[in-house]
Parts: sequence; C-alpha cells; structure tokens
Amino acid sequence: MTTGINVAIAALPLLLAGVLLVGLLWPATRAMPIAWVTAMVVGYAAWNMPPNWLFAASGVGVMTAIEILWIVFGALVLLYTLMEAGAFDRINRGFTTVSDDRRVQIVLIAFFMATFIEGAAGFGTPAAVVAPLLLGLGFPALAAVVAGIIGHIIAVTYGAVGTPIIVGIQDPLGDVEFTRTAIEEGGMTVQEFSVEVAAWAATYHALVGFVMPLFAVGMVVYFFGDPDDRSLAPAWEVAPLCLLSGIAFAVPYWISAWFLTAEFPSLIGSMVGGAIMLSILRAGYLLPDDEWDFPEREKWADHWVGSIEPGQSNGNGQSAESRGGVSPESEAADLSGGEDMSLLKAWSPYILLVILLVVTRAVDPVSTFINQDVFIVTVNEMFGTSLGGAVAWMNVPGFWLLVSAVLAVPIFGMSGQEVGEAWKEAARKIVSPFIALVFVIAMVQVMLQSGAHPGNTPGDVSMIVLLAQTTADLLGPAYPAFASLIGALGAAMAGSNTVSNITFGAFQFEAATQLGLPRTIIVGAQAVGGAIGNLVAIHNLVAALATVGLLGQEGRVMRLNLIPLLYYATGVGLLALLFSYVLFPAVF
Repeated sequence: MTTGINVAIAALPLLLAGVLLVGLLWPATRAMPIAWVTAMVVGYAAWNMPPNWLFAASGVGVMTAIEILWIVFGALVLLYTLMEAGAFDRINRGFTTVSDDRRVQIVLIAFFMATFIEGAAGFGTPAAVVAPLLLGLGFPALAAVVAGIIGHIIAVTYGAVGTPIIVGIQDPLGDVEFTRTAIEEGGMTVQEFSVEVAAWAATYHALVGFVMPLFAVGMVVYFFGDPDDRSLAPAWEVAPLCLLSGIAFAVPYWISAWFLTAEFPSLIGSMVGGAIMLSILRAGYLLPDDEWDFPEREKWADHWVGSIEPGQSNGNGQSAESRGGVSPESEAADLSGGEDMSLLKAWSPYILLVILLVVTRAVDPVSTFINQDVFIVTVNEMFGTSLGGAVAWMNVPGFWLLVSAVLAVPIFGMSGQEVGEAWKEAARKIVSPFIALVFVIAMVQVMLQSGAHPGNTPGDVSMIVLLAQTTADLLGPAYPAFASLIGALGAAMAGSNTVSNITFGAFQFEAATQLGLPRTIIVGAQAVGGAIGNLVAIHNLVAALATVGLLGQEGRVMRLNLIPLLYYATGVGLLALLFSYVLFPAVF
C-alpha cells in the first residue's frame, strides 16, 4: 500500500471516534467500544499484529484506565463526603458572603472554587458543581454554565491531583519503547521528562491564562447583561480585581509546577490565591463601587433558563436530583451541620490531602515504603508478549484521597447514613467513565504498540508514529503553532485532558523529534491544549447543563466558548513558536 493509504487507515480509529462523538453526538460509552474494535481490525489487517499482541496492548490500556478510575473514585468520595457533611456549603458561604456583586461572585466561585475543585477532583466535576452553586445565587442557568467552564480551564492540566500529567504523559511515554528510549538517550528518566512537561505547561497557562477571571466576567456581563445596552464596561470596572486574582493564582501555581510536582499546581494556586484575594476583599479593597446585577427577569431570553428557576436550590446550590437523589432530611442535616462550622474545619480534609501527598512524595522513607512490590499490582508478559503494566495502588493519589475522606468522618462527626450516601453517589458517578476510559485507552494502546511486535509492515512504525510523521511533514516549521490545537481536538472528542494526552502525547513527542523541536515544550503545549479543549467538549457541556436543567443548549455554549478557546490556542501557539525558535531552542 502507498503511504497515503497507510496514513488514512492509521487515522481511521480516531476519525471514526470524532464522527461518532462530535458529528453524531454519541455518548463515549457507545462510541469508544466501536473505535477500539476498529483499531483492533486495523492493527490485525494492516499492521499484522498477532491476536495476542492486540489483546496485550488492550490489557495495558485497561490497567491504565483502572489507575485513572482509582484516582477519580477517591476524588469523588472526598467531594461528596464534604457535601454530605455540610462542609462544602460552608466553603461556599465563605465565598458568597463577601459581596453581592455578580462579577465578584464569578471571580471567587467560577474561578477560585472551580479551579480548586478541578485540582482536587477533575474529570468534569468543577462545572457540574459550580454551575448549580451560581444558579442557586440567582444566575441565569446558561450564564452559570459558561462562567463555570471558562473559569476552571487554567487548572485542567493538573486536574485530579495531576492525573493528566502522571497518567496521561508519564505512563504512556514510559510504556512505549521508542519514546522511553529517546528520553533516556537524552539523559532524563520518563518521570523527569513528565515533570518538565508539567512545568512548561504551567508556563503557558500562567502567561496566557491569568486573564481568565476577566474573560469569564467579560463573557457574562456582555452576553447576559442588559440586552438593550450590551457593553464590556462593567468588566473593565473590575479589571484590577480580575487581573490581580489571576496573578495571585498563577504565581503559586507556576512555582508549584516547577519546584514541587504535577499533583499540586491547581490545588496550591487556588488555595493560596483564593486566601489572598478573600483577605484583600474582606479588608475592603478592590470591591466595586456599584454592585452589578443581571437585568430584570422579564428581560432574560428564554434560552437563559431551563427547568430549574434561578434561586431554587438547596444550601449548596444543587437540586436533590443533581446530587443523585439525596433526601430532604439528609439535606437538612447537611445545612445544620455546616452552620457553625469554621472555614478551617471545612477545608481541613483537603489540607490533610495536600500534607499526605507531600509527605508520601518528598519523604524518602515513606515513599520507599509505599512503593514496595507488595503495594504494586504487576502484570508482566501479557498473553505471551513483552507488554505489561503495573498499578502502584498505594502511591496513586486515589488511595490518599480515600484516606482523607475516611479521616473527614470523625472530623465532621458524620453518621453512617451520610458516609454511605457519599460512597454510593461516587460509585454511581464512576460507571460511565469506567466504560469510556477502558475502551478509549485500549484503542490508543493498540495504536501505540502497533509498531512494537514482530512482523510489522507499514514502514516499521506504529499508527501513532506514522500520523505524527505525516503531520510534521505537512506543517513543517509552523508545527508549534498548532500543537495545542491538536491537544484541544483530543479533549473535545473524549472530554478529558488525560485521554487527550494519552492519545496524542506520543504523537506530539514524535512530531517534535522529527522536526528537531524541543520536546518538553511541544508536549507541554499538548498538555495545555488538552485543557482548553474542555471548553467545547460535549461530555462536559452535557454534565454541566444537566445540573441546571438546561439540556439541549450544548451548541449555544459551544459557540460562546469558542471565543476563549481561540484566544487561548492563539496565545499558546505564539508562545510555542517563541519558545521553540527564539528563547529555548536547546531545551530537550
């Protein structure tokens, strides 16, 4: 076969996934099994992969999916534990009592709270939690969703305590021989490479994303202000507050990425930055002179509001339905338990989480102990091949998220019923991601490993390498400008920064190698692209819109969110060109 036909066949699983997910709006639980079968057929028929290699590659993907889901489950258990205890409501009141100005509420809730939830839980959780909170405060449902999705984007690269980097970049590059060998020949370990990628991604985000509080405010006041007098003037009035908030987040966030690990930037940026800005606002500084609010209810467009009227919610801004059917009695207990709770007590489980993660990674005796073979599930030589995988279940953040959730029970004096509700809700929420992740990562592993088996024919390279080489040839020196858009495409299709990195991380690495570009900078742009693609990821939009009773408006939100997506992609593209050719061309 000619090279052109090989490229078309190699792209078939990805193209089919895109058509089913974006074109036909199929859920990932239906689309990704079909895409995986397609990859298996292509691997067998065009890449001569023996059946045992096909199933072994899929098995590696399953183990990676289990590691991700272990983290997501722990994050959800901790989040719902705080909701059941009333701690989440107390945290929310700590933000909302500062000002009734909607612009200030966007900064504190849609930016700081959303970035914190992203750092702690990830996987579409922030908008699905923050949008109902804003709705409960009286925001139009559509405005609540737009603000929540835009506000958390800067944090997505480090969501669920670093999962997109650790599981999305580090593990796949270490599993594939050609990337692992190239990194080691460059004098780095795969872990060191992924840390560098995380640091460069934070650099892009800090330089481009610090304006996102102003962006979120501007989008809301312009598109949801008085329809007879559309203007950005109300946004400019709070520009100092918004820009300082972005900087207060970005500085500790950037420092954390460069000098700690990829698990902490979003958590530390939101906690430190939020504390700084709350202190400034409570001292009376940067509060706007005149409070801005939405126009009178009769002026609202019909599509602004769905089946839940603004202000109709429980104490934490969510309907019982959106919380998985929590009973009114349980809700009453949540509120009464949170009335007199201190903010320190409400935040304490997450503070404990950060301490546990720091200790288990920075204290060598502890790190050595939890990485013993007895705490690692290892599968070698799957189906008689050289492929294998491992899950260090105690070292993975999911374990420490669950420990923090268990420690929260005595801290808040929770009943068995409340604890059971939190765990059951987390279990319910994990079912769909389990199905989607298993098949999408199995598909990617088949594509990645298609060049590793004996008897490979199309140029002796994998499907991913062939696609990367072709893309590099087509874009040439302009490739850095498009690296983040490739990552955004992956996230838009799969609804996940982690899955985008797993799918295109090796792709970007190989393209950078072909063009002689600094690989950490290009893969860093991929990690950022995987974040900004969540602005238009149909799965995230559906999840957020469902919590505010506005299903069916996905296209409208997508069109609005193209504005920040184009800004972000353009900014990152220009920086990637500058870093690659002018400032840091010698970086690995």
